Amino acid sequence: MPDLVVARPEGLYCPAGDFHVDPWRSVDRAVITHAHADHARTGSRHYLATSQSERVLRARLGDIALQTLEYGERIALNGVAISLHPAGHVLGAAQVRIERGGEVWVASGDYKTDPDPTCAPFEAVRCDTFITESTFGLPIYRWPDPAEVFADVVGWWRANADAGRASVLYCYAFGKAQRVLAGIAMAGGRDCGPIVCHGAVDNLNEVYRQTGVSLPLTQRVDDVDAVAMRRALVLAPPSAAGTPWLRRFGELSDAFASGWMRVRGARRRRALDRGFVLSDHADWPGLQAAIAATGASRVIVTHGQVPVMVRWLGEQGLDASAFATEYDEDAAEAGA
Repeated sequence: MPDLVVARPEGLYCPAGDFHVDPWRSVDRAVITHAHADHARTGSRHYLATSQSERVLRARLGDIALQTLEYGERIALNGVAISLHPAGHVLGAAQVRIERGGEVWVASGDYKTDPDPTCAPFEAVRCDTFITESTFGLPIYRWPDPAEVFADVVGWWRANADAGRASVLYCYAFGKAQRVLAGIAMAGGRDCGPIVCHGAVDNLNEVYRQTGVSLPLTQRVDDVDAVAMRRALVLAPPSAAGTPWLRRFGELSDAFASGWMRVRGARRRRALDRGFVLSDHADWPGLQAAIAATGASRVIVTHGQVPVMVRWLGEQGLDASAFATEYDEDAAEAGA
């Protein structure tokens, strides 16, 4: 039987169903795993995604022809069964289950196995072939307990507030920022000072709230007086670093929330005061566990530490290979 998914110049393609998964060029029908910019791009005629991702997709892609599914809901395209299952990555993120003639493939997009109150948890989907990311596919990448990370963030914020300086935490506007907000609320950070969000973050906060995700009260910079500003936690995208927008905060301490902070020297290269190891991608043990839980005998790696992961999978007795894709640039911007 021909492969259910193949790599084409436009993206990953299911010939039997005549649709693409997260195409990076315009196509007739695109099935989208999540709304990060390297997986959801403008220009396609028809889109299919989860209902939980609808507001973010429309905010980012504009007036698109979008059909949505609930998690686990099944439809057929040209005799191919499709369903979307939680990936645990960000709000609305999904794995695409594709079935034809009893054969099952799963295209996972990006995923994580750590708990995150702002999105549905990762669901292992049994399949014959699993298409996986490998952003952090090296043994050095092992995440600490997220609760400990958020406690550290709150402690850093409180110390800065007591010293009269703002705390600027760089994190990706979609997904990471909202996870930080929910995490610091659970870690007791509500009494440290105001939480100020860059406009790019604030706009997506509202989308999360409209989708039913609980987030603590946040403000924009113009709504906070100079005295309160010196006790503020400021969430901003990495692109805000070094811009005039930061000058209004006066004396500040800065930090970055990213899986890359696990690497020695990453914080120093960015000239940051602190680095917090927090990723919306699976770490090395998480990748191993997720792949094993699918029961797949064949695994195809799409992006990240591809050669290392393919080699390791082959050593485990799996049929391992890779697809060349264009999914890396958003991970670099986001700090993963």
